[in-house]
Amino acid sequence: MSKKITIIAFLLIAFSIKAQDSLSTKNERIKVDGVAVVIGKNIVLESDIDKFKKELQQRIEGKIDITDCEILEEIMTQKLIAHHAVVDSVVVTDAEVESEVERNIGYFVQQLGSMEKVLKMYGFNDEDDLREELGSIQKEQLLIKRERSGITEKIDVTPEEVRTYFKNLEKDNNLPEFSAEIELAQIVKYLKPTEAETNRVVAKLKELKKEIEDGYSFRLKAIINSDDPAVSGNGAGSGGKYTITRESGFIKEFKEVAFSLDEGEISEPFESGFGFHIIQVEKVKGQERDVRHILMQPKISQQELDASKAELEKIRNEIISGKISFEDAVVNYSEDVETKNNKGLILNPESNDTKFDLTLMGPELYAKVNNLKTGEITEPFYEEIRGGEKMHKIILLKSKNDTHKADFVKDYEKIQQLTLQKRQEEAIEKWVENKIGDTYIKIGNDYKKCEFKNNWKKD
Repeated sequence: MSKKITIIAFLLIAFSIKAQDSLSTKNERIKVDGVAVVIGKNIVLESDIDKFKKELQQRIEGKIDITDCEILEEIMTQKLIAHHAVVDSVVVTDAEVESEVERNIGYFVQQLGSMEKVLKMYGFNDEDDLREELGSIQKEQLLIKRERSGITEKIDVTPEEVRTYFKNLEKDNNLPEFSAEIELAQIVKYLKPTEAETNRVVAKLKELKKEIEDGYSFRLKAIINSDDPAVSGNGAGSGGKYTITRESGFIKEFKEVAFSLDEGEISEPFESGFGFHIIQVEKVKGQERDVRHILMQPKISQQELDASKAELEKIRNEIISGKISFEDAVVNYSEDVETKNNKGLILNPESNDTKFDLTLMGPELYAKVNNLKTGEITEPFYEEIRGGEKMHKIILLKSKNDTHKADFVKDYEKIQQLTLQKRQEEAIEKWVENKIGDTYIKIGNDYKKCEFKNNWKKD
């Protein structure tokens, strides 16, 4: 696989959300948009190609020339794999999709700083639209991933194959350049509301529940009291109202309560990662529920914020003075479950290792760590992620590798992975050649002129 196509394949997954039109339904899009290709039951629209091309050019600053036909062929390959994953009865559960959606939303928010910035960057009206689109994308990506794994699971490479691959790249003066990478570790102190504040919120929700049962408008009570940012908008969540199914990308606690209620019934206050809620089921429509909710998030006082920050400043000073190591401070003080047992190291959800590519890092995190030297620690800073979870953090720059040409010894694991990827892509290419013949494929007239690597046109 060429470097050009490798970039396309990577960005199709990493930025597929950007190519979606969240402002209209699929059927509406097809009416106003041209169909480029149909693969089985999967449709590729002309706008998908155009939007993806623009995103790709922005990400690589126009440094690589990619035709619409090359982009379309890679999209067709992904859609072919997705189609046969369904044919082969590959199983992807709702829980797995929800987990991926949560992971990605958490990552986006961490990188960009807030849910509002995520929605603005990716062009969504509200979080519900984002979750629905992400759920569809993640389900397809999980299907593709599992089908690909089935095709390539027995492929492996020997050290000699890795060496040969590297020598060939070196001989052709085609050694890859690896971007600057860093490893980060963190200590996190979560900000928890006092028991009195939590009790106040629960009591207020109980009071609102009684008032609504006595005849007050749930919609108006939601607009006045709810901390859900969508409550005052015009889309999903306006006035606290959502239409949900069991497959919707809502958190588990919300759906469990919503589907336990009868029509017209209002729940007792319950807690989720977002705060405390009450829900009323307005209408039951088969597998759907029209619900309204009020979300209230317990407040953290300025005194508590100052105390939390001061505690982390003290921990940071003890680490810098040598009184305690960063790793021991993680064990003794950090409250983040995912990193506490990993010496504080932050896992990159895109690669599932501890390395972060500086060129792909979100602007807010980049600004905090870019000027650090190895071993230096940020000042304590405040962060609020989706669900209203609030915290103070310090981050250690554990290691940093500058941009460099591939070195066989230093970058052996990366070169080994590139060798394996090459072998896997060769296997995928053979699989694609075989599957094209027995798959329904219809190519739009505007793309029949394309010169594809594979016989998609079945000439």
